[in-house]
Amino acid sequence: MESIYYVMAWACHRRCKHCYDSRFRPYARAALGDVVDEAIRNFPRIVDHFPERMTYVDPAEPPDRRVERTGRIILSGGESLLDAVRESVTYKVIERLEARYRAVGGARIIVQTTGDLLTDRIVGDLLDRGVHMISVASVDDFHVGMEGPEKQRAFVERLTELFERHGMRPSGVSAATRDWRAEEGPLYGFFGATPDSWIGKLWPRGRAWENSLPRATIDDNFCNRWSGGLNFLRHRFAGSEVSVEPDGSVYPCCVKTALPLGNLVEEPLIEILDSLAGIPAFEAIDAGQPQRMGVAHGWDEARFAAASRTTLPDGQAYENLCIGCDSFHRAHLGPVIAEARARRIAARDAARDARAGLMPA
Repeated sequence: MESIYYVMAWACHRRCKHCYDSRFRPYARAALGDVVDEAIRNFPRIVDHFPERMTYVDPAEPPDRRVERTGRIILSGGESLLDAVRESVTYKVIERLEARYRAVGGARIIVQTTGDLLTDRIVGDLLDRGVHMISVASVDDFHVGMEGPEKQRAFVERLTELFERHGMRPSGVSAATRDWRAEEGPLYGFFGATPDSWIGKLWPRGRAWENSLPRATIDDNFCNRWSGGLNFLRHRFAGSEVSVEPDGSVYPCCVKTALPLGNLVEEPLIEILDSLAGIPAFEAIDAGQPQRMGVAHGWDEARFAAASRTTLPDGQAYENLCIGCDSFHRAHLGPVIAEARARRIAARDAARDARAGLMPA
């Protein structure tokens, strides 16, 4: 597979008004213990259910000239470098990933952070564990203390000096593109929800939604792009990425659908994806055409467009394909996802019985 975006824990030291999930926030006392315990309890099974190899090939290349390339795993939060999770979760996940993929082509590990907790020691700890890139995702006006170009420039300059003391090089590509694959690490990079970035219009999710901040229109198809649902089912090839939550829930995009595809605490990722291949709704997401995901259920594109209209919490009219996708998931895809899971369980049971030499009754 080319890419996995793994949110390891919900804990964060910020409560940004534009965040795509309201569960990213400061937690205290027992509540903090709960989210940390969830991450610690689940990450071993989640990582063990990642693909056997984090490699892929580019289908655009002639079959006889295809080169197996090393994929990436983006580790995020919340804030993945908080004291509460840094050593007990983030470092442990990195170590487990390095051990899992060391002999089978490797994996490029990217740690995503707000950046304001970084120190010489933490950067050294990450590089010592083989991290390929540190990606700072807070350079925008929505992060408190980062408002305005002067503050952002000073922040970037301070961290650039820190990174380069450790022999890191700046990434020459955008955080939302796939051109990263040609760069050798260790690398660093900066991005944020700025007007010129693809996330700048803000997803209709989380606190961004609660604060009526999304500006994406019906013409902004988050699905039909990298980090959207595009090509998520074609895990052997370039362009496939999924998003994973701390409880193991897996989604075809970073925006996240209304229902998860399955759970990596329970099942291998590749089995989940392969069980959804051929189902019209998921093939439509894979093709970056969410407006066609309901055709097999009697939802033509006009009906999907109607289901994509709603109002923001402040009363403004709002229209985006993600809203239609949510509506269709809730109306029809619960049973479809459950049936796919039942087929996977039956196939595993049959394989187990065959290995044990049992014959069906």
